[in-house]
Amino acid sequence: MFQAVTKTLSVTSTSPVCRGILLGIRHYCKKTPTKLRVSEALSGADLGANVKVQGWVRSVRPQKANVFLHVNDGSSLQPLQVITGAELSDPSLTFGSAVEVTGILKKSPHKKQPVELEADQISVIGECNPVDFPFKIKERHGLEYIRQFPHLRCRTNAFSSLLRIRSEATTAIHSYFKENDFVQIHTPIITSNDCEGAGELFQVEPSGPDIVEDEYFFSVPTFLTVSGQLHLEVISGAFSRVYTFGPTFRAENSQSRRHLAEFYMVEAEISFTQSIEDLTKVMEDMFKSATEHVLAHCVEDVDLFHKHVTPGHRDTVDAMMKSSFPVITYTEAVDILNRSSEKFTFPTDWGCDLKTEHEKYLVKHCGNTPVFVTDYPYDLKPFYARDNQDHPERTAAAVDLLVPGVGELCGGSLREERLDLLSARLEEAGLEDIYSWYLDLRRFGSVPHGGFGLGFERYLQCILGVDNIKDVIPFPRFSHSCLL
Repeated sequence: MFQAVTKTLSVTSTSPVCRGILLGIRHYCKKTPTKLRVSEALSGADLGANVKVQGWVRSVRPQKANVFLHVNDGSSLQPLQVITGAELSDPSLTFGSAVEVTGILKKSPHKKQPVELEADQISVIGECNPVDFPFKIKERHGLEYIRQFPHLRCRTNAFSSLLRIRSEATTAIHSYFKENDFVQIHTPIITSNDCEGAGELFQVEPSGPDIVEDEYFFSVPTFLTVSGQLHLEVISGAFSRVYTFGPTFRAENSQSRRHLAEFYMVEAEISFTQSIEDLTKVMEDMFKSATEHVLAHCVEDVDLFHKHVTPGHRDTVDAMMKSSFPVITYTEAVDILNRSSEKFTFPTDWGCDLKTEHEKYLVKHCGNTPVFVTDYPYDLKPFYARDNQDHPERTAAAVDLLVPGVGELCGGSLREERLDLLSARLEEAGLEDIYSWYLDLRRFGSVPHGGFGLGFERYLQCILGVDNIKDVIPFPRFSHSCLL
């Protein structure tokens, strides 16, 4: 119908009104460009179509007759090549600028790229002065350099790859728990509990003109959570498999490569278990399931790290995936350390807490593969760890997973379900009143149970080989740092 009307108007109509109608019909009939993400354009699904791509310029290469751009929108490590005539060149079309490009998506004649966008319109949405921009087009910046610019480092290849890997690893962990019938629980950020018992807490206090001084908002002192474990234990009294995945906080006065004030923890609790092996099985299965998913869904991003950031680390990851994680007791671990020729900074006597140097040595001793260490001295573990009641070396039914390059990745234990033993330990520590609700969990339908926590950032360090924990989280928080 539109064709017929257009033809009639073009032949018979000369009035301004009719000409306006004709132009309106032609504009209406013109096909709107299909909006694509760069990853969608690179797939080649819309070859020959008129498309629109929005993103940031990663490179500009002007020539006599043409201008070549690489545009990326974060959906892929690989950028989309854009080709346009020199007439569309613009001084504001620079490295780092934000653009909107419209044109025809075509198959590329070059083998290194499947498609290219032949642009007929380029709009600069946001300008970027390449002189002032801290990242330069032809330089490969190391993780230490880009760490200085937490507000801009997502513009780099390495950190954008990290963020995609982190997102996919999060999906993989949630998928593992869902497939294994765990129920996700949102545990609170604000709490009155010091689950770890170390006292390294951020206290939460309200502020404002109507706040009464010397009066608690919640009637008791409150803190940012160091763990969701105790709240998971509450829910594990009605659900046999539960987990949580969220931020936790430690007020450690440290600027080391290993510590953050805010980080993410994956924590799980399993009811009706009296076996450490039940916990180690879930830890190992989750580690391998998540890693397998990341390696399959983030091939280019993981390769960037394994080839350019931590060359050779892929061999370590492949070895971890193929091996069964060995299990040794704390007593055996101390014996291994004492028989070694290594000179350690910290003591290795029975009863001492294992330090990072000890953990890394044990991993290497066991073939540079993850290793479980079980049955730690009872006095090293928090009040909730189950007493093995072994004498004279009193131990707790606790377990840590040590991994290459990192040391401790997971920590867990069977929980003390026996009311008399738990009451005695809380009384000894002067905590029986504070944790009276925790004792109630043992009074009403208590069952043997256990659980563990995994440091998500340390997991990313492990599979990517990244040495500094600040390089695997979008906005690192640590003591004496400036916050965005």
